[in-house]
Amino acid sequence: MTAERSVVVERLMPHPPQKIWRALTQGPLIEEWLMKTNFEPRLGHKFNFRTDPMPQWNGVLDCEVLALEPHETVSYSWNASGAEAANGLKTVVTWTLTPTEGGTLVRMEQSGFRAEEEANYQGALYGWRRNLAGLERVVGGLA
Repeated sequence: MTAERSVVVERLMPHPPQKIWRALTQGPLIEEWLMKTNFEPRLGHKFNFRTDPMPQWNGVLDCEVLALEPHETVSYSWNASGAEAANGLKTVVTWTLTPTEGGTLVRMEQSGFRAEEEANYQGALYGWRRNLAGLERVVGGLA
């Protein structure tokens, strides 16, 4: 059994958790910083993220809401879809919001990368940093 790895990205945002929560759980807002989705903040809800296909990936992720604590934590599976589902990526994304004096510490952890998924792991390291910058931009634009 090989050890699984996680990608962890943290960012201090000068916004209250309630505001960040909206951008993490409202479909139209998620689409502004991540991907097209039919996400609903409901435990057990099955949904997809969709983007343009690329080599080695059909651009679709099969997901399910695994944990939901309003303004604190949202967690969902983040799995390969279609023909890639059987042997493809099977990870979990967990967002944790911790209030701080100047705003909120936003922590994203994507766990479950297997040793043979080095390319996925490296892609996630790069992608989540970019995605969190997008998240902060969207939150900053909210009333």
